[in-house]
Amino acid sequence: MKMNYFVFGTNNKKSAIAFYDALFDGHDINRIYSEGRMTLWAGDDFLFGIAEPYDGNPASNGNGTMLGFNVGSSDAVENLYHKAIALGGVDEGEPGLRSGRFSAYFRDLDSNKICLFE
Repeated sequence: MKMNYFVFGTNNKKSAIAFYDALFDGHDINRIYSEGRMTLWAGDDFLFGIAEPYDGNPASNGNGTMLGFNVGSSDAVENLYHKAIALGGVDEGEPGLRSGRFSAYFRDLDSNKICLFE
């Protein structure tokens, strides 16, 4: 079995789209769909989206939920982490070695936690 895609809920679609458009810029990940309540970005073996909740209730992030992006190198970890913070993301762990892997952690504009690792 292979994971196919991941979607975060958002309470501000316009801001979330701007955040992820800028974060993914220059990394061979492009917005492929944006209609109604959902927006998707894709790359090689990569499909990620944001959506306003279908049930109409506010989006909420899971306590203990985290998404990891394998970005391929420590330079990419550094670059994307600093870009995320500059775009309004919140630091959850600066770039560095953890358990033998170079990684960094941040929260997006809706407080969803993301790990970047090489």
